[in-house]
Amino acid sequence: MATLGVRAYHGPMPGLKLLRPSGAALCVALLVMALAGVAGQVDAATAPIKLVAEVGPGFTITLKKAGKRVVTLKRGSYAVTVRDRASDHNFRLVGPGVNRATQVARVETRSWAVTLKPGTYTYLCDPHANRMKASFQVTR
Repeated sequence: MATLGVRAYHGPMPGLKLLRPSGAALCVALLVMALAGVAGQVDAATAPIKLVAEVGPGFTITLKKAGKRVVTLKRGSYAVTVRDRASDHNFRLVGPGVNRATQVARVETRSWAVTLKPGTYTYLCDPHANRMKASFQVTR
């Protein structure tokens, strides 16, 4: 086997100084890493809770969290996916500080970011509010 004439060198390179961090620099680096970890945990803890709203087809209207009908929620930030599946219905969410709706005559999926405060909220279909509506409570 032929060699290329390159010799392996396993020691420090001549003229290269290795820098060792001082105690203060090491403390700063560790603090930065710790804060980055805490920030990641805070972001995960404050991520909006997901809700799914559906209206139609037929005369059905629902609001669910993790596949279960919403009866009570804690106050806070929520990400609502609204699936409006019928052109003769809409989905409206009304309560303290919230009044959002899809349009009648449209079949669409929308995403809403809402902040729910303590109180009673109602979701309904505007054209059929007498039979397509429900309510839930938001607690502290």
